[in-house]
Amino acid sequence: MVHSIKLAALSAALTASALVALPAEAGRLRSTHANADGGVTSATGVVRRGPDGGGLVRGRKVTTDGTGNASVTSGAAARGPNGGTAQRSGSSAVAADGSASHQSSMSASASQGNVVSSGSAARDASGNVTQNRNTTATSAATGNSMQSSTSYNSATGATRSTTCYDSTGATIACR
Repeated sequence: MVHSIKLAALSAALTASALVALPAEAGRLRSTHANADGGVTSATGVVRRGPDGGGLVRGRKVTTDGTGNASVTSGAAARGPNGGTAQRSGSSAVAADGSASHQSSMSASASQGNVVSSGSAARDASGNVTQNRNTTATSAATGNSMQSSTSYNSATGATRSTTCYDSTGATIACR
């Protein structure tokens, strides 16, 4: 999760600097090469700036090791022409034994409010799956917020809880 947060912060910083200096046309970078682990590493980066001041930056890196293991890390950040911002980051890995993991997070903020969400999922070599996600959304107009948590375990099933709060933090009915 920390790696995802660092990638999101890097994406946001790149967005801030790239959108100030770039012309409206696109910028793109692609690279693929053999790596020291006997696999391949591929990276892609894109920067775009719109005519009305919005723009985005995104990047992705895929790595294999030649023995059946692979990972991907990605991040993106965007700014709209009216000041809204959004960031996302994620990482996934698949191992030769069939196990896999994924972590991701996102946030968005605009004049209407903001939302933050993060979660993870994992599958072990036997096929057992676990998943969780936590999301908070807040209205800029009222200050009311919603917090939702979901989880899944292939042995016990899914659970979900959602709680809503007013601007003072008191629990209110969700609608």
